[in-house]
Amino acid sequence: MTTAVITGATHGLGRLVALDLARQGLDLGIVARSAARADALRAEIAHVAPATVVDVFVADLSSVDEVRRLGRAVEARYDRIDALVNNAGLHAFSRRLTVDGLDEMTAVNYVAPWLLTNTLLDRLVASAPARVVTVASEAARHSGGIDPAHDLTLTAPYGRRASAARYGRTKLMDIMFSQELARRLAGTGVTANCCDPGFNTTGLGRELPFAGVLEKVLHRLRIGDPARGAGIITRLVTDPELATRTGGYFSVRDARPLRCPEPGRDADVQHELWEATERLLT
Repeated sequence: MTTAVITGATHGLGRLVALDLARQGLDLGIVARSAARADALRAEIAHVAPATVVDVFVADLSSVDEVRRLGRAVEARYDRIDALVNNAGLHAFSRRLTVDGLDEMTAVNYVAPWLLTNTLLDRLVASAPARVVTVASEAARHSGGIDPAHDLTLTAPYGRRASAARYGRTKLMDIMFSQELARRLAGTGVTANCCDPGFNTTGLGRELPFAGVLEKVLHRLRIGDPARGAGIITRLVTDPELATRTGGYFSVRDARPLRCPEPGRDADVQHELWEATERLLT
C-alpha cells in the first residue's frame, strides 16, 4: 500500500487531494493545526474510502521546533513514505511574527516545507521511488525580486496591497527550493516537482472582510473551482507518466511545463537560497 503525507490537509485543496488519494487506494498521513478538523476529515475519508488508513499529525507549521517534531513523528510512524505533499500555505494581509521571529508567511509557505522535506529526506530516499510535490503559485511572477539571505529574515511591516508581493516571493522560493531539491536528489529515485494550482476559491484570502461573500459569488459563477487545482497536485503524486519527471513546475492547465519566474530561475540563485535557509535553520 502506498502512503502519502499531506500538509494543510483539512481544508481547501489539501482536503480535496486527501479525498482523491484515498479514493485511489493510498493510505494517508494528514498534517493539520486543528485536531478537531483532522478528525472531521478522517470521518469524511472513512465514508468515501473505508479501507484507507489515516494517521493524524497535529502541528503548527509556523514554528521551526514544531516542524522538526512533526518530521520526527512522521519518520517514526512510517517505514516508507511514497509521497510528501507540501500543500499548507497562507496569505496574510499584514505582518505577523512567529515564535522564531520570522514573518509568518515566509515561515509557513517556505521554511516549513523546506525543513519538513529535509527532515524526512533519508526516509524518502530509502522509500524510492518516491515523490515530493510542493504547491507553488502563479503569484510567484509578482514577487518583485528575490534576495535570498535578506528575504528569508525580512520582517518589515506591510499592508494589504504590499502583501501580494510578499506572498508571491514565498511561492517563488517554493519553486526555487523544488528545483534545487531535484538536482540534489538526482539519481536517488526521488522526484521533486511543484505546481501552480491556478485560482481557487479555497479560503486562502479568508482574512479579507468580504472574503466569505466573494467566495459564495464565485462558487455560483463556477469560477475558481478548487477541484481543478487539486487535480494537478493529485496527478503529480500518482500519474505514472510523471513518475520520473523531476525539477518541473507544472500548470493546472493540463500539467503544462512552466518556467520558474525570474529572478529565481538561475541555478546559482536557487543554490544560494538553499544555503541561506540551511544557515538559518542550523
